[in-house]
Amino acid sequence: MKSTLVAGALLAFATATSVHAQAIKLADVAELSGGGATVGTNWKNGIDLAIEEINAKGGVLGRKLEVTHADSQSNPGVARAQVQKALDAEPYVLLGPGYSGSVKVTAPLAAEAGIAQIMGGEAAELTQAGNKFLFRTSFGQQSSMPKVAKYIHDDMKAKTVAVVWVNNDFGRGGRDVVVKELDRLGSKVVADLSTEAGQADFAADVGKIKAANPDAVFVYLNEEESARILKELKRQGVTAPLMGETTLIGQKVIELAGDAANGARGHVGLTTDAPVDLIKAFRDKFSKKYNYVPDHNGLKGYLAVYMVKATTEKMGKVDSKAFADTLHGLTIKAADEPGILMDVTFSETGDIDRQSFLVEVVEGKQVVKQVLPKVK
Repeated sequence: MKSTLVAGALLAFATATSVHAQAIKLADVAELSGGGATVGTNWKNGIDLAIEEINAKGGVLGRKLEVTHADSQSNPGVARAQVQKALDAEPYVLLGPGYSGSVKVTAPLAAEAGIAQIMGGEAAELTQAGNKFLFRTSFGQQSSMPKVAKYIHDDMKAKTVAVVWVNNDFGRGGRDVVVKELDRLGSKVVADLSTEAGQADFAADVGKIKAANPDAVFVYLNEEESARILKELKRQGVTAPLMGETTLIGQKVIELAGDAANGARGHVGLTTDAPVDLIKAFRDKFSKKYNYVPDHNGLKGYLAVYMVKATTEKMGKVDSKAFADTLHGLTIKAADEPGILMDVTFSETGDIDRQSFLVEVVEGKQVVKQVLPKVK
């Protein structure tokens, strides 16, 4: 009898230890191939770097993090299928996708499952539909575009503007907000040009920009297309100042566009060239591990994992059903969690508030011209 009791106690202890040590499983669905491969690869590498760091320091509440990566192929239909498959495995939190169109079709699945989704999409509509499980790693267009329009009107002194945008959820959302804001401020849109994702030839679009002769050009395309239009703008001798958002002046765009990127300006929520010590340290660690300089998507993937860590430690337990409720309204300070890089607050809609930057590409590098404070 005594030996049976001892054996039972040992089994119970082993079971408890096993449960305690069980990994916290995350699922990532990202653009690892197709037109968004640059976006997804940076995002994935940022995730992996954060998990490696956290696990090396003992994990989260004594448990290691594990992640599975799935490729959306930059296709919303494939993204939806991959997210459904990921959710079937009951992950703690869903990470990704990066493309707004893919987030739009996957967010209802995560919400139905009651699983928080931390994504990279920036379309304004994503967090305006009442989904309590969706969280951003970067500014939504409703937060960033008013800053962009104000800079074009106030700092560039542009009375006329050409707007060129990509015809997808991301591009349409940004175009709608910036055009509305420019009109409100009194800057006239003299060319409103829709382009296609994956477009290779921008000669006709740039020709229309030249014909409109604007005081400034606002460019809102995906990264690879941004590099192509920058080259074409230079080839056709367009001298109007260029303004965009993160996708115009990202590191990958600068590498692809070469000299054509010099002079381009943009508002960025995240940049590895920010004058922030923790971001500089992240850039060094990422570059050492992957042998290239990350763009904002690498930062977003890294931050997504530290959002998971900070929120879980705030709860003091691993509880996927309580995770979203805890993250809403949460402020995470870099002094308490250095992995978050800058103080950040999450609203009741899942939107993000933190410092942001106005930058210009100078001799192939992003140079921060202004640091903009948190809204609240």
